Amino acid sequence: MPLFGNTFSPKKVPPRKSASLSNLHALDRTTKEVELGLDYGSPNINIAGQSLKFENGQWITESGGTGSQREVQRLRKRNQQLEEENNLLRVKVDLLLDMSLPILTALRSSSRRPLEGKRNGGN
Repeated sequence: MPLFGNTFSPKKVPPRKSASLSNLHALDRTTKEVELGLDYGSPNINIAGQSLKFENGQWITESGGTGSQREVQRLRKRNQQLEEENNLLRVKVDLLLDMSLPILTALRSSSRRPLEGKRNGGN
């Protein structure tokens, strides 16, 4: 039993009218693009006098700037080649050091033996 009389009962909300009375939702995609101008093209920006365009998942310079996108890609590729060559040369040097270490230790030990014999037997 409620203390103040009636229980809470809100008014019923009238049903909403349809959101759009337009028939654009029935059009196919190409017609919508033509009618509404949905073909935006690729995004372009201008930062510090350098114009950039977004194509194929990468930002490409269009004009101005310190270097072209092709030059940057060429330099990156050359850098990658030089890093691979450097790694190969490091492996070769390590291999040569590993191969030469037993030879050098054998030469040192054999060159000391005759000297020790001359010192002891020379008196």
